[in-house]
Amino acid sequence: MADSLSSTGSPVEPLVLRLHPGDDLRLALEAESLRRAASWILISGIGSLDVAMLRFAAAGAPSPLAGPLELLSLAGTVSVDGAHLHAVVADAAGGVCGGHVCAGCTVATTAEIALLPLAGTRLGRRMDPATGHPELTMRPGDSH
Repeated sequence: MADSLSSTGSPVEPLVLRLHPGDDLRLALEAESLRRAASWILISGIGSLDVAMLRFAAAGAPSPLAGPLELLSLAGTVSVDGAHLHAVVADAAGGVCGGHVCAGCTVATTAEIALLPLAGTRLGRRMDPATGHPELTMRPGDSH
């Protein structure tokens, strides 16, 4: 379970989460969104992973990358309808790789995630026949 910090609870204040060893990066963020009935833009994400499950461009399935890995960057959106996340990781030799974050990215030591809600906008995902993927939707409403 993630630790969280929000100074006032205002809908436009960032939410900072700390994920713990063994947490699944993607599933933890999606669970937090469901728990809070909230949607966010990811501002920052850093930490360490034991395993990264990344889907590379145009690939049909994720590829497992064995750790130890440093999570250098995490970007995307999270809503109650799911997440769209991309990550950049570095291995112990400094080799860098990036792709679409899938379930199975396991936190090694910690992951520090900063999220920002959008005032007056609710994010979601809906299947787009043109792409064949659940794509981002935005509508007026509470960001929470």
